[in-house]
Amino acid sequence: MSYAIIGFGKIGQALAKAFARNGIDVSVATTRDPASFASDAAAIGPEVIPKTLADAVKADIVFLAVRFESHRDVAKALPTWQGKTIVDMTNAYAVSPEELGGQPSSKAVALAFTGARLVKGFNHLVAAVLDQDPGAQGGRRVVFLASGDDGAAAEVAALAENLGFSPIQLGGLSEGGLLVQARGKSWGQLVFKDLVKFG
Repeated sequence: MSYAIIGFGKIGQALAKAFARNGIDVSVATTRDPASFASDAAAIGPEVIPKTLADAVKADIVFLAVRFESHRDVAKALPTWQGKTIVDMTNAYAVSPEELGGQPSSKAVALAFTGARLVKGFNHLVAAVLDQDPGAQGGRRVVFLASGDDGAAAEVAALAENLGFSPIQLGGLSEGGLLVQARGKSWGQLVFKDLVKFG
C-alpha cells in the first residue's frame, strides 16, 4: 500500500510528521516543483518523499490536504481515479450550500475524483493539534472518518491506527459526515473537537 499527501502547508506537514514518527513512507506534492519544498520534507524525515503531483497521485491512498477551492485542480491530475482512495481533509467553510448543490462538501469532492472511493477524515483537528504526537495523556487522539464505502473506511481506519490515532467511524457522508463538515459559515458539531480515547 502506498500513500501520498497532496498539499504541503501546515496541515500537510503535520500529517507527514505522523507518517515519519511511525516509519511509514509517504509521498508529498503540491502544484509546485518538488525542489521548492524538499528542504521542508527533509526536515521532517527521510520517510517524507517530495514528488511531482503527477507522480504522487500514483499512490493507493491519497490525502487531500489542500484548500477546498483547489480540489478540482488536483482532480485533473488523472483522467480517472478508479481503484484509489481519496481522504478528503478539506473544509469548505464559507462555501455556500447553493455552490455545493445542497450536498455535503465531501460529496462535491467525490464527484470531482471520478471513480475514487472517498473517505472524509483528519479534517476536524487544527494543524497545531494534528502536529502533535497522537499519544496524548495516556490515551490516543481521536480522528473521525465518514464514507459511503465501508471497505475504504476500514482501510483508512487501519492506517489511522498505524499512525497512532484512534479512528471513530461516523457512517456515511450524508449522515455522520455532516458532523465534520462546514455548512456555509457554520461548522459541524465535531469539527475542532480534540478528543482522546483511553483503554
